[in-house]
Amino acid sequence: MTNETNHEHTPRMEWSTHAPEVYKAMVRLDAAARQGVDPTLLELVKIRASQLNHCAFCLDMHTKDALAAGESVDRIIQLSAWEESRHFYTARELAAIELTEAVTVLTNGFVPDEVYERAAKQFEEAELAQLIATITVINAWNRFAVTTRMVPGHYTPGQYTNH
Repeated sequence: MTNETNHEHTPRMEWSTHAPEVYKAMVRLDAAARQGVDPTLLELVKIRASQLNHCAFCLDMHTKDALAAGESVDRIIQLSAWEESRHFYTARELAAIELTEAVTVLTNGFVPDEVYERAAKQFEEAELAQLIATITVINAWNRFAVTTRMVPGHYTPGQYTNH
């Protein structure tokens, strides 16, 4: 048995270099979306959306940021199976995670009323609007990263303070 790992893949392009105004607008949108969202909740939402979108680059970034901010390894590990490990999360976090899944996986249909209502019971309307914006923005980042095959593994916590 060997301990050798595979070689890193090559990114398809540095999209931020070729579309700098789009990148700058995304950074501004990200900063606006995160206003008023609890930082711990923010990372849980970003990790869960990135898991669903198979975005290795964003998973690398947001798990490292969450750990650096004091999030527990157990809660990060259990996030992909949150329905089986609900006891790791608060009712508010569960509502946000469930909403994240519904908004991220729109191919399953519209965001169900009951999912939205559970979130609406946990968040003031302005907070809910910010949460929806946060979910939408991480999904956009995921799509840029996955499409251009950004390479995970080199991020250090806080490297991109506005992402």
